[in-house]
Amino acid sequence: MIRLALTKGRIEQDAIKLLEKAGYDCTDLYEKGRRLLFYTGNKELEIVLAKAADVVTYVEHGVCDAGITGEDTIMEHGKRLYEVLDLGFGKCRFALAGIKGKNFYDGYSHKVIASKYPNVTKNYFNGKGMNVEIVKIEGSVELAPVLKLADAIVDIVETGSTLKENGLEVYEEVAPISTRLVVNTASVKLKRGEMNEFIDRLTDTVAKADKAEKKD
Repeated sequence: MIRLALTKGRIEQDAIKLLEKAGYDCTDLYEKGRRLLFYTGNKELEIVLAKAADVVTYVEHGVCDAGITGEDTIMEHGKRLYEVLDLGFGKCRFALAGIKGKNFYDGYSHKVIASKYPNVTKNYFNGKGMNVEIVKIEGSVELAPVLKLADAIVDIVETGSTLKENGLEVYEEVAPISTRLVVNTASVKLKRGEMNEFIDRLTDTVAKADKAEKKD
């Protein structure tokens, strides 16, 4: 049996649809109650519902063989796991954004960046050779430039409507994001047959979905 950690919420719903298309009976997940552990009909998979960051932790520590979570969580928290497949849903992007019409790179002043993702932000600016001050925000990060707490923000952007409504705009894209399948490296070796079959079934399902989307 493969133990799969699944991010609760929007990713959970799309992942269940994907698993069902791949031939797994997910009936147990439609009658959840307060349970957090579930099984597919034939018990090929044991499914653990968890918060996104915990999915990464469970896979890294080997208590789960695989996980489905967003690339944003992997970039911020993931260290010792293997990313094997882009599942093709939950698409958005990390972006650097700030007050509309302002040139972020203008002048030589010390730059302050607000973000819920300090590691992503740090790595991005390190890649540019820039030393910036990072302020972690847990709530509405869009407020930081408006209140002059920060020069800009690094955050997930889907449509950009929230930025626009608050007088902000995207300065540049940091990285594209989508939902990914990650696996524990030891599990790939110890459960080679089961893991390979699981990965192959999801890979084939994603490929068929991509092909159908291109036809439309």
